[in-house]
Amino acid sequence: MPAPSYAAITESVPGSARPVSYHLAETWDGLYVPYALRLPSQDAAGLPFVFLAYGNGGGGLQWLRGRVATHGYIMERLLDAGYACAWGRYRTEVELGFHRGGRLVVDRRQGMDLMSRSPLEFEDELAILEHVARHPQIDPDRLGHVGVSHAGEMLFKIASQYDSPLKAGVACEPANHEFLDLTPDDTAFTNPDTQLRNIEEMQMRDPAFVRSRIDEPLALERIEPISLPILVMGRDDDHLQGIFRLSYDLLASSGKDATWVSWDHPLHGYIFPVVGADGAVEVDDVQERAIDGVITFLDRHLAG
Repeated sequence: MPAPSYAAITESVPGSARPVSYHLAETWDGLYVPYALRLPSQDAAGLPFVFLAYGNGGGGLQWLRGRVATHGYIMERLLDAGYACAWGRYRTEVELGFHRGGRLVVDRRQGMDLMSRSPLEFEDELAILEHVARHPQIDPDRLGHVGVSHAGEMLFKIASQYDSPLKAGVACEPANHEFLDLTPDDTAFTNPDTQLRNIEEMQMRDPAFVRSRIDEPLALERIEPISLPILVMGRDDDHLQGIFRLSYDLLASSGKDATWVSWDHPLHGYIFPVVGADGAVEVDDVQERAIDGVITFLDRHLAG
């Protein structure tokens, strides 16, 4: 396969000497998704890489520009540690698309691809990783993933269904209700206007209670193929803490290379500090130590 073009939009980043370049990765069905790449040095080679992801998906270059501006602190920490890194966008989450859609099967018809279903958002992440892996300054054998919330669940889906190029992954507050086939209780409801589930305030704090409401044989079947080292990060007072903890417990009981840590912090996605209204990054000691732990984990698995 020929090397992709890396001519992209390049912009300066306020307060940093390291610019950002915006790239388009071709997805498996021929559309394109953007990512915002930064390098610790413009002339470095053989760089390890970390993909950064948050939430359900949707949006494009405007979302990425905003993310670089408001959530650039995690990038600066990774750049200082010698990592290339990128925020990426992917298509919008499909309700239970992973659970109901099955594995993506690709055939040929009239000389072109024919798919059993549309690719899903986690498969767009894989398309970005495939694109990044061909970048001349990035080591394709040292790719990592850091995902928060739904993007943490996406990491589990990638690790379960694909022999991906990833070598390590961090799932911070992974919203794994679909992956575990969780049956919500009455703290969730169906939106009468759309007939889609609203689980924003679902109360799943207790791992034992969560375990009683999942399809455990199916969850274990999905965990069985996972070989990727995963750091699972909880949040002490989160209403989904039971899902986070059980996700780790099932990995550990299945003999997977899994690590657990939980922090007490008010911000959902605390490893991604935010720029405040005054233009300064709002970051505290808990967040610094949590990010230290993320980098230590990545160093352990992505070291040259």
